[in-house]
Amino acid sequence: MKLDIHNALKQTFGFDQFREGQEQTITQLLAGHSSLAIFPTGSGKSLCYQFAALHLPHLTLVVSPLLALMKDQLAFLASKGISAASIDSTLTPSENQQVMARVRAGDLKILMVSVERFKNERFREFIGSVPISMLVVDEAHCISEWGHNFRPDYLKLPAYCDDLNIPLVLLLTATATKAVKRDMAHKFAIVEQNIVQTGFYRPNLDLAVVPVTTADKNVALLEYASSIQGAGIVYVTLQHSAEKVADFLCQNNLNAAAYHAGFDNQKRQQIQEQFMAGGIQIVVATIAFGMGIDKSDIRFVVHYDLPKSIENYSQEIGRAGRDGLPSRCITLANLDGLNTVENFVYGDTPELASINFVLDNIRSEQQDGNWELLLVSLSNASNVRQLPLKTLLVQLELLGVVRPKYAYFADINYKFIKSRDQILARFDGERRSFIDAIFKHTHMKKVWGQPDFDALYSNYSCDRGRVIRALEYLQETQCIELESKRMTEVFAVNSDALADVNLAQTLYRYFIEKEQKEIKRIAALIRFFELDVCLSHNLSRYFDDQQAPQQCGHCSVCRGQVATLSYSQQLDWPSDESLRQALSTLQSHLTDKLAAPLSELSEELFCRFLAGLSVPIFARHKVRQLGGFAVCENFRYADIRSKVQSLM
Repeated sequence: MKLDIHNALKQTFGFDQFREGQEQTITQLLAGHSSLAIFPTGSGKSLCYQFAALHLPHLTLVVSPLLALMKDQLAFLASKGISAASIDSTLTPSENQQVMARVRAGDLKILMVSVERFKNERFREFIGSVPISMLVVDEAHCISEWGHNFRPDYLKLPAYCDDLNIPLVLLLTATATKAVKRDMAHKFAIVEQNIVQTGFYRPNLDLAVVPVTTADKNVALLEYASSIQGAGIVYVTLQHSAEKVADFLCQNNLNAAAYHAGFDNQKRQQIQEQFMAGGIQIVVATIAFGMGIDKSDIRFVVHYDLPKSIENYSQEIGRAGRDGLPSRCITLANLDGLNTVENFVYGDTPELASINFVLDNIRSEQQDGNWELLLVSLSNASNVRQLPLKTLLVQLELLGVVRPKYAYFADINYKFIKSRDQILARFDGERRSFIDAIFKHTHMKKVWGQPDFDALYSNYSCDRGRVIRALEYLQETQCIELESKRMTEVFAVNSDALADVNLAQTLYRYFIEKEQKEIKRIAALIRFFELDVCLSHNLSRYFDDQQAPQQCGHCSVCRGQVATLSYSQQLDWPSDESLRQALSTLQSHLTDKLAAPLSELSEELFCRFLAGLSVPIFARHKVRQLGGFAVCENFRYADIRSKVQSLM
């Protein structure tokens, strides 16, 4: 019998009709066509996979970038009686086992995970054993290197999809330029007619850019926050700013709270829940807050500091007015924070010596064509932050230098919940012999034991995967408790490609180009804020929506208020003598502590010291405690570099 999707929508979700784009996307998916859906924030992207999942035969696997986003969507699905769960870091071992048992039994329609979960050897063994109807990638712009939130691990999703034989894919995002849209579709072979893009324009959002000095920001913020009834979000760049601004609002009798990644999970969860329930009116937050916050009645979003890009700006203002009622989006703008936004970009570019260190590590540590990576250890040794190191590894994959084979936990331990004899009594024949072999080839230390995989391979001819699956099963059946640590990634190495004398320069050039692209993205944001033509129209056009009106009538430019941004005051450099002393202090502190090829302090290391940018070497050797650290943090990085060059 043919599915009546409108009747199903009413019965399951209680909605009388689909929103724009939803019906087309769902119809395509149910016809077996992978799709890309680009809808504005708050326009119902999630319903597309939720509805389709109910009418597909097997599990729908959803990759989501944030825990908060997963939890909100799971709560919604539970309210509709839809069986869904997540596997994430907050689950206890027994809860994790329960979710996996429900998946295996076919009791769940939707399972949500982070992309990092695929690195987990145990998860990959598990998910490979169950049939999957559809892969959903939420915030799918993370797949694209052209996007603003590129995450290297997302590049591996097409390969995971192939490995798991998933026949159907749905990509979801709110922010995609034309280049990002093409890139996403290409990676999953989604044809153009299955790209569903609704209008980006939001007629209920009033966009305003208000030039204001840093000294006057608090007064301006208080004026806006006091005059607008309802909930609001104030975005800042730094964690300490969130706390200072929230304290200021509270001192002026507004119900505000700070939110940032420096708080523990419990505190962040508590603040979010209070905000959602109306117990807190205003959240002053870094960008750690917002993704997955589905609160319909946010009446204002204020950018106290500059956002990172036009894409970030559009995502953040998109959290206002999801109920369709008028809402205000105000940017308190000057150029004072430009250095902070730019310096984050420069801090993520590895030095050429660091890239060479990674390549030398691959050459010297590989065995039988395989190279094993412990990310944190290599990040510290090479002085490359973990995220850019992941990006470096992805580039090595794309250049054919390394190929990921599998990941495993270097340390796998278990302890008995039931006795050996009780466990063995559950099995017969070869399976009993196999379980017994695992127990016999385990090095027990008091309570916990570590299986000897090499001995098992030699004496029982079984591979690591079968042992892991057996231990997983024993944990699921409450026979043992399993513990795994020290994620290790194994790569096959192409020695010929690794021997390319230009390889390090090629990689370094990639990062420099990426750095400049991000700096240009920030410059585009400043140009957008200083436009003398409609902000709403140009924001829509940036995201390839040509249907927005030429003049919206509800932005600051349409009201005749064209912004010109400037610095609040002229900054004075510290004296050359004090800067030389600071650099000399750094040199003395790090002398003899750094291994080749990082043994000589570079110009970039001096710049990062003065700019206050944290890199692994600084954390390991307590450089932040030195006098002179961050003494130039209010200056732009390019200017700091020029200053350092003049001093050397």
